[in-house]
Amino acid sequence: MSKKMRSNILLLITAVIWGSAFVAQKAGASLEPFTYNGIRMFIGGLVLIPVIYVFKALSKDKEEAPKTEAELAAERKTLIVGGISCGVVLCIASTLQQFGLYFETSAGKAGFITSLYIVIVPVLGLFLRQKVKPIVWGCIVMGAFGFYLLTMAGKGEGFTIHTGELFVLICAVAFSCHILVVDHFSPKCDGIKLSCIQFLTAGIIGIICMFIFETPILADILDCWLPILYCGVISSGVAYTCQVLGQKDAEPAAASLILSLESVFSVLFGALILGERLTLLEGLGCIVIFIAVIIPQLPSKEERLQAK
Repeated sequence: MSKKMRSNILLLITAVIWGSAFVAQKAGASLEPFTYNGIRMFIGGLVLIPVIYVFKALSKDKEEAPKTEAELAAERKTLIVGGISCGVVLCIASTLQQFGLYFETSAGKAGFITSLYIVIVPVLGLFLRQKVKPIVWGCIVMGAFGFYLLTMAGKGEGFTIHTGELFVLICAVAFSCHILVVDHFSPKCDGIKLSCIQFLTAGIIGIICMFIFETPILADILDCWLPILYCGVISSGVAYTCQVLGQKDAEPAAASLILSLESVFSVLFGALILGERLTLLEGLGCIVIFIAVIIPQLPSKEERLQAK
């Protein structure tokens, strides 16, 4: 098997796991949002600790130029600042998403609405003076229309967004901010260490908020052990590791396209496991959003020529 094929398979596994994680989050919505999110994020950070040592052992054979104490200290500072910054934003984004599921948004809908971050990121990038492809603006309009079909069309309620859907829409904006923060720090740090610190940070913040704003009951938490462990161990530890390994030899455009299938798998698993069903208009909304998400990731003519 070629390296590229192996990478694509690992990325597909990542998309499947992340898509199925929406079902686990929906199942975990029986717990209050901070309780579920804080515990599963903290577990996700703990799971990545042994992964760090495994990758460290695997990279021992690679020759690296020795670094001075000042360089090592600067790297540690960047790693800690970056991990905490990413963790704070991740905590906000994932908590908003969990609130959306807590307020009865289906796993499938949450997956597609969250995927809108792919067209929101370029818009937020304007504030960082990043260029935006003209086609992205059309995709934003398409995504907004898809969101309308998915959440409001055909319900006889006028222009109304349900509470859960609004939380997930805001969470898509927050995840867009998270991507920009990760994009700033990831080139300067070890990716797995950065993710470990961000998960631990998000978990600690969530657990603190759990004790301040909620009333955690141990029996309820134990009853929800499977969704918590699935999101903490499989979605965070396993899927993130697959993503890191997969993107190593994959083409960026192909990696983005494969990972965007997460939204499709969220609907499939929601239907198979939770028995969720979409109306015709909701299904059409999913298709429109998926097209709006895919188009910005396709390489332009100039990029295809450069690849040759």
